[in-house]
Amino acid sequence: MTEDSVGWGRFPRTTSRRIKIVETDQAIPFHEPTSFLAFGMGASVGDSCLNDGNTLLETAKLDRVLAFDPLLGRLTAESGITFDAILRLVLPHGWFLPVTPGTRFVTLGGAVANDVHGKNQHCAGTFGCHVLGFRLRRSDGTWLDCSRTQNFEMFRATIGGLGLTGLITSVQLQLKPIVNSWIDSESIRYGSADEFFDLSAESVEQFEYIVAWVDTQSTKTSAPGIFIRGNHNRNAGPLVREAPSRPKVAVPFIPPFSLMNRVTSGAFNSLYYSARPAVDRQRASIGPFFYPLDRIGAYHRLYGPKGMVQWQALVPSRDAAKALLVESRKVGASCLSVMKVMGGIPSQGLLSFSGAGVTIALDFPYSEDLLKALPRLDELVASAGGRLYPAKDARMSGPHFRRFYPQWEQLVPFIDPKFSSSFWRRVTA
Repeated sequence: MTEDSVGWGRFPRTTSRRIKIVETDQAIPFHEPTSFLAFGMGASVGDSCLNDGNTLLETAKLDRVLAFDPLLGRLTAESGITFDAILRLVLPHGWFLPVTPGTRFVTLGGAVANDVHGKNQHCAGTFGCHVLGFRLRRSDGTWLDCSRTQNFEMFRATIGGLGLTGLITSVQLQLKPIVNSWIDSESIRYGSADEFFDLSAESVEQFEYIVAWVDTQSTKTSAPGIFIRGNHNRNAGPLVREAPSRPKVAVPFIPPFSLMNRVTSGAFNSLYYSARPAVDRQRASIGPFFYPLDRIGAYHRLYGPKGMVQWQALVPSRDAAKALLVESRKVGASCLSVMKVMGGIPSQGLLSFSGAGVTIALDFPYSEDLLKALPRLDELVASAGGRLYPAKDARMSGPHFRRFYPQWEQLVPFIDPKFSSSFWRRVTA
């Protein structure tokens, strides 16, 4: 029996047979004439977590902690455990995730497969830089323990390998020590992209976490925004080590049309920008600082029945970033735009989304006109020597993917012959 399957953006819509994996050694019908793909929380915005017309292996029940050393900060857990569950375990012991994306509702295996990055990429690299090892189950019945000293080539292929090398069953991770669960943060209102780059230059040596919210719809100045930077608080006093709270507000249903459009988001952006103080220093808890959108349950429903399209690129230069910001205004109404600097720390994965420069993420309500217009942004990225992020993609062309990731053919020998995805078939056809 097949079921509808979607990622976080709910575009594209696919159908798949689903098999719940509850034990790592559970029998899986790899002999059947279908391809397979692990599916965790479905947090990928595009189709890298989808396998249209084939089989998804649901890993949410693979959520056990296998070992945790509170002295060394080493965690071994099954691949379906979420970052939320990890934080609830390790924070009281004075440990934190070494790298985290903007939501804690992702799985450990998914973080490896997409080699996720966070606000500290400029100084910590991607998630794969902190993975000590993992166990991989292949469709031929073999099990591989992979690390920097064991099956290293498969280790590199699987980190950022989009789930194509087999089923990750468990991961060993080095955590980050912290004193408490508070962040000393600053938010600074700036007026242009040049000011963003100036703030970034002065912040990368002093602040571990850097990100900016950008008003890409503003016509008054060149992409004004709010620059946010922060460090873990080092006060050893009686400050609690608490996990993020549950969502405060829920979006209970999908409206019949998108509530996120040029009018509503333009008004919100303008109000949000003007209402913020020029400089705001505060002690923030982990939840609001790292995961502000997690406080709104299922916020993606606001994009209506057709869903949303997220576009995220990494470009190496200031000029390329500024050109993208200008062109994005013509392409459509990005309802949430985020920009941050990236560092040159080498990634572990063959296809990792990494490198020095600046990354820009844009969220658009789905439309046919949007799909026709986005290749203009893709071409600007290609001309600048940048790349798009596969975990956030639902529509880049095969030629562009192969240009962005010329090393993609190096991954092919490591792909499990019974594993595939909608994304992979689309960009390598």
